[in-house]
This record gives sequence, structure tokens and C-alpha cells, in this order.
Amino acid sequence: SMCTRQELCEPEKVSLICGLLRQSPPGEFGQVVQDLSALVQDDKLVRQEAARMGACHNKNNFTPIQINGRTVLLTHYNNLGGNRFFDPQHKFSFEFDHLRGVPSKPQLHGVMLDEGELWREALHKGLKAYVSSHFPVGNCCVFKKSLGKRQMFVACIEAHQYQPSNHWNSLWKSDWTFALTPFTTQVTAIFLLQIHYFKHANLHVNVSKSVSETLNVIDQSQFATDFVKFVKAEDTKFHVAILENIQALSEDLWGKNLRRKLPVTRTFMNWNKLLNDQHLKTNVSNTEVPL
Repeated sequence: SMCTRQELCEPEKVSLICGLLRQSPPGEFGQVVQDLSALVQDDKLVRQEAARMGACHNKNNFTPIQINGRTVLLTHYNNLGGNRFFDPQHKFSFEFDHLRGVPSKPQLHGVMLDEGELWREALHKGLKAYVSSHFPVGNCCVFKKSLGKRQMFVACIEAHQYQPSNHWNSLWKSDWTFALTPFTTQVTAIFLLQIHYFKHANLHVNVSKSVSETLNVIDQSQFATDFVKFVKAEDTKFHVAILENIQALSEDLWGKNLRRKLPVTRTFMNWNKLLNDQHLKTNVSNTEVPL
């Protein structure tokens, strides 16, 4: 049937809902769902698409959840399908309701205790110690994947500060991928920082970076130590670069481009007084001019 201008047909609604949900900043997905429910006036359709897009949102953002007193990251790397995930560190799996944000049905998830698993555990232990001491609130996990005959590892780090009452939310995440090969291995990392500030403005900051480095592989202890040193060095570089860019941005953008070319007096302009004076003058002089 033809869609009228007054009423969108269902495929168009689905497209719009998914587009807006896909843009949800970290920490705000639930609020976007509520707002869409109020706007679309089709709760069933919104919930259906929110459950689907919520799974993508959580996996993309390495969302940490609490189950059995433990923190588990939801990622593409520990996704078993059917909204089921596993925790490689504590060897159990569970279902997760992406709409309600509730885990359920935990059960044991057997993992073969081979050499690759011993390497994974050593890497996890070293990375966890680093994250615990260098992030105010951070989470991490190392996942092991098989790619043909090769053992691949992915180390995920997630740290966030969600403060909607102060009108800002932020997420820092990175993943580090490498194969377990003799003598040397190539470590590739992707960083992503997202910030959303929404008081008197709607400011989105997205910063991403890729790095790659060859590390020596001798034994578990040596490699775990060298890997954590590499993570720390790259984290520090990324952090410092962000601070320098923000400083340059504030000086250049706010200091030069967005303000009027007026003499710098280091004093505040009383905009309220200026507007009130202008309003009074307008009322007196233009009483017969229609708005």
C-alpha cells in the first residue's frame, strides 16, 4: 500500500527506529528506546527492534554486566548465538535479555585446558592487574578463538563514566588481536573514545586510533609482561594525544573561530543586561511595528 505523508508505513518506521537506535551514545540506549516509544506510538514494534539493535549496541560497546557476583563483558568474541554468551575466565555461559538488561540461565561452559588456555589465563591475569591499577572503573577480558589451525587471542578493555544527571556520558574501549605464533607475533589494536555532552548543547566526540607492533614470544610470563607494557605505552600515548588535541581545539575553535573579533579585555560581557536594554529600546521605539 502507498504510504501517506501523515502516516509512515511499517518498513519506514523500522528504518527510522533502527537508524536512531544505532546512533544511541553509550549509556543512553534505554532512554532512546523510551523516547521512541513515546514518539512512534507503537510499543510492540519499538520493543521488537530495540531487542535486536540492543544486542548490536551491547556487543559493539563491550557492555559489562553482573552475574553470579562477577563482571562479564558482552562482545562479539564470546557470543554463542541466541543471545547467549560465555565467560572464559570462570567457565560458564548465560542468556542475556538486551531489552530488559537482565542475565539468566547460567550453566557450566566447558573449556579444554590446553596450552592455548594457559596462555589466555596468563594474559588475562596480567591485563586485569594493569586495568585495575590504571582505570578508575575498568573491565577487561581475554578471549581465545581458533582460526583454522591458528590460535587467535583478543584482549578487550572497557571503561566508562555514565553521568546523565550531570549531562554527560563517556566510554573508552580497546581491543588487541594477535595470533599465538613462535618467536614473534603481530599485535593490532583499535581504540575508541566516545563522549556525549548535552547541557546547553549536543556535543558528540568520537576519537579512534589503530596501532600495530611486533612482540617477541618466548614463554607465557615474558609475553604477558611485554604485552601489558605495550598496552600501557599505547594507552598513555592515546590519552596524552587526546588531552593535547582538546587543549588545541579549545584554544583554536573557542578562542579564535567562534567568538567575535573583539579586543580581548579578559572581562565577561553582561549579555542579560544588554538584551534587557535592547528589549526596552525596542519596546519604546518600535511600538507600532509588527513583529
